[in-house]
This record gives sequence, structure tokens and C-alpha cells, in this order.
Amino acid sequence: MNKLAKVQELLNHHQIDALVILSDYNRRYLSDFTGTSGALVISKDRYQLITDFRYIEQATEQATHFEIIKRSGGLIEEIVEIINHNQFKSIGFEGHLVSYDTYQTLNQSSANLVSIGDDIEKIREVKTPEEIEKIKFAAKIVDDTYNYILEIAEAGMTERTLKAKLESKMLELGADGPSFDTIVASGYRGALPHGVASDKVIEQGDMITLDFGAYYRGYCSDITRTFAIGEPDPKMKDIYNIVLESQIKAINEIKAGMTVAEADALSRDYIASHGYGEAFGHSLGHGIGLDIHEGPLLSKNAKGTIQVNNCVTIEPGIYVDGLGGVRIEDDILITENGCEVFTKCTKDLIIL
Repeated sequence: MNKLAKVQELLNHHQIDALVILSDYNRRYLSDFTGTSGALVISKDRYQLITDFRYIEQATEQATHFEIIKRSGGLIEEIVEIINHNQFKSIGFEGHLVSYDTYQTLNQSSANLVSIGDDIEKIREVKTPEEIEKIKFAAKIVDDTYNYILEIAEAGMTERTLKAKLESKMLELGADGPSFDTIVASGYRGALPHGVASDKVIEQGDMITLDFGAYYRGYCSDITRTFAIGEPDPKMKDIYNIVLESQIKAINEIKAGMTVAEADALSRDYIASHGYGEAFGHSLGHGIGLDIHEGPLLSKNAKGTIQVNNCVTIEPGIYVDGLGGVRIEDDILITENGCEVFTKCTKDLIIL
């Protein structure tokens, strides 16, 4: 079933006449329109995309299933006019995303407003073959970028310099840009799970955690590798092996039908059994797609079930204040028989 057919099911499920889509990601997913301004109004017999004069030609080329409407005033006000003109009695909207002010304006229409929550994001969790190919290529970009970093990284370089070289290489390899703010955390800063690149100078003996991703035609990759410049602290080498073994265990055992909490436990229980349970403070992974953090969330506190064609990260880590940290992350596709790993560059502890 295609995505627009699934939206029609939502109309029936929520017993609404039409659906208003304001999220940039959801708008792109449903319409293929990549412009930065617009909204969708989807009813049982019409698909409308409202945008401004800058994007009419682009929208006509991309959103081939949609009627393109050039707005003359405010976007939300134009949507209210459409609602009233069509005499819709009930309208669905993304209640988890829409601001209070936007809600108040929409509420000036004649229709009753019904939140559909994150139902569109739930549809997005199961990737199409076309989406999978784009994510796979984005993963190849980060693979090749990491191999390049291993050739040029050296003591005396700052984290910011390494970040600049890394992001430049991704662009050279075909990325549209980084899919999030690149993390470069060396030495003691490795204990910061989201330690974005700083002016710290990389020193001999430092373990370096790189967490980075590429956008390719709108879709994300997300990889983490940890390596060393010079011989690292023996304790850090032990931590590395524990994280790596826990990550491989999760990749080997994750499967469709498993709950997200069961998936999280695959690595978490292994790390806890080696005495570092409190040092693994984040979830095992998350979905990737148009956005860098999508569902499903692989967390002990989340609800949901792993499905075939989910694209998710597997990224356990251990972080020790004052010493450093290790995280290893791959992008995988859930298949009928387990998973396929998209990120293929080495996970051996590289010591430069």
C-alpha cells in the first residue's frame, strides 16, 4: 500500500474530512515537494499543496499527485479559507508539532480540529525501496569519509579542524550536507556523548569519538567510530572491546517482532554484566530517514515493535568522567531474517 493510501486510512480511522500537514518532513514525504515553505490539505477526493510564488514551478514538477495552490496571504489563513470553502466539518492536524498560535488560527475555521499525533511519522518508520537506496548511499558516504579520516588524523590537530576536514570530504563524496552537528570528542571529552567539536587539541594517547552523518537527496546516515592517536589507556581498550562486543551482539540478534525495549536490552544487559550499566545512559538506537532522529526509538522506556524495513541505528556506548568514552554505531535495515548492515567500515580499534 502506498503512503497516500495509508493517509486515506487515517481519514477513516479518525473519522475526519481532511488532514492538514504542516511539518516540513511530513510534507516532503507525502508530496515529494522539497521547497521550504508550504502545507498540504488532503481530503478523500483531493490532494492540495499550498505554497508561495517562489515554488509554484518546483511544486508542479515534484508534487505530481497534488493540485498546486499559490497562496496570496498567510499560509494558515489560506488553509482556513480552504477548510471553510469545502465546508469540512472535521480536520486532522499534527497535534504534537503545531504551535498554540497556529492552532488558534486553524480553530477560526468552521471545522472541528482533531489531533492525529504522530501518525504520519509512524507511517514513515517503514521505509520504501527508494528510501532504502538513498539511506544506503548516504551510509557509503560516511564509510568512505571515515576511511579518509584514518589517513589524515594526527596529534596536534584541533577537534574543529578534524570536523572541517571530515565534512568537506562528505561533500566531495556527494553529500548534500551533514545530517547533524558533527561530534568530535577526544581524550577526556569522549565522556560527553554529544561532545560537538571544540578547540581542544588532539594529543598522543587520546581516544577520539567521531559521530557524524550525511544527507543524500534528503535522507540521512548516522555513524560513530572511536579510534586512538597513539597508545591509549589500557582501561579504555577494555571499554572499547565491551562496547564492540555488545554492539555486535545486538546486530546479530535484533529481529522483526521484537519490542523496542527487548532490542535495547541486547546491548544494555551485556554492558551491565561487565560493570558499566550506569555508564550507558542513552538508548540503543533510533530510526533514520528524512530526519536524523525518527521512530522507532530503541529504548528501555519506549513502546513499540521492530518492523521489517525499519532503518535504525545500533549505538551502544560507555562514558567515564575524567577518562573518556567509546561509542560504536552502525545503520541497519531490519529484514525478514534479521538485519542488513549499511555502514561497513572497520570497527576494529585503530591506533594511529
